Amino acid sequence: MDLTLFVTAVFTLTLVMDPLGNMPLFMSALKNVSEDRRRAVILRELSIALGIMAFFLLFGKYLVSALALDLTAMAVAGGIVLFLIAMQMIFPNPGHNLAESPEGEPFIVPLAIPLVAGPSTLTMVLLFSMRDPGRLWFWAGVVGAAWLINAVILAGFSGWLSRLLGQRGLLAMEKLMGMILVTISVQMVMTGIKKFLVS
Repeated sequence: MDLTLFVTAVFTLTLVMDPLGNMPLFMSALKNVSEDRRRAVILRELSIALGIMAFFLLFGKYLVSALALDLTAMAVAGGIVLFLIAMQMIFPNPGHNLAESPEGEPFIVPLAIPLVAGPSTLTMVLLFSMRDPGRLWFWAGVVGAAWLINAVILAGFSGWLSRLLGQRGLLAMEKLMGMILVTISVQMVMTGIKKFLVS
């Protein structure tokens, strides 16, 4: 029973984290980063995302309770952030890109948050911790296994995809993913508003 629950939970969380869907977005955000440095940046961002997920697993329910936050509001906020990122991908500003740090590398946003540890992922982790608080190590294993799958896919195959598509291919993929992200973000906001009105 535990093994079945573990596999099911890992599979579900992995789908929510969507590593295959995130791969082109990672490549778009890292297009100005050298290929030698790219994997290290991906692993750094994934590690930050893991830390955020672990924080929500351990303290998320207390944080939500203390701030009187609603999970619906978290989904709407995540949708707005994704929308802004998507618009930047579709209509890039020559003097501004997704990599805002002095080294020209994206830091925390948008890779760690909201692409990996987005509102859907954090909500799922939060639900795990509230579902059975007495089995925290079990849920920690679920989070770790899902994160490891994401790390293998994103850090292992992203460089190959970048070489396959080239600069023009990545640019076209960035525009396409921007359009998809706009749709996803609007859906997240609409779903959040619908839940708020029904409740």
